[in-house]
Amino acid sequence: MPVVRIWRRGASAAESDSGEWDLEVRPHRAVRTAWIVAGLLVAGFTTGGVLLRHGSTGVNFRLADQFAMIGIGVLGAAAVLLLTRPRVRVGKRGISVRNILGDTEFPWKYIRGVSFPDRKSWARLELVDDDYVPLMAIRSNDKKRAVEALDKLRALGAKYTAAQE
Repeated sequence: MPVVRIWRRGASAAESDSGEWDLEVRPHRAVRTAWIVAGLLVAGFTTGGVLLRHGSTGVNFRLADQFAMIGIGVLGAAAVLLLTRPRVRVGKRGISVRNILGDTEFPWKYIRGVSFPDRKSWARLELVDDDYVPLMAIRSNDKKRAVEALDKLRALGAKYTAAQE
């Protein structure tokens, strides 16, 4: 099954995609939680880095060790902020899914449907070859927003697949 991978970055990608998509879904609670956790990581590692030289552990910590400790906190926060990237776009061409890394676009002829399995954290895009792709942008902890997003996605799917037949 051919799948289009999109690796465009910068202003030109944003300009070419405007108005092309009928629906764009992003998580809400997970993004807020990720920002809080990232802030706590930076604050905790910065505090640890500043207080590192003032302990009586018998180890000789230097200024470089303090900066390294703060840097570890910043890297950890950046890793947590990758969880704010998920997005699902729906349009005439198909569905574009961006989870943590990279975008993948699925044309309508390869999509069977969308489901939300019991006790799962996010929805999944069902493909015709009995495969699926997680839709991390539609999360169960968003509750009503997730239900509305799935309803809109299904309605657009019915609209565009009926137009192709």
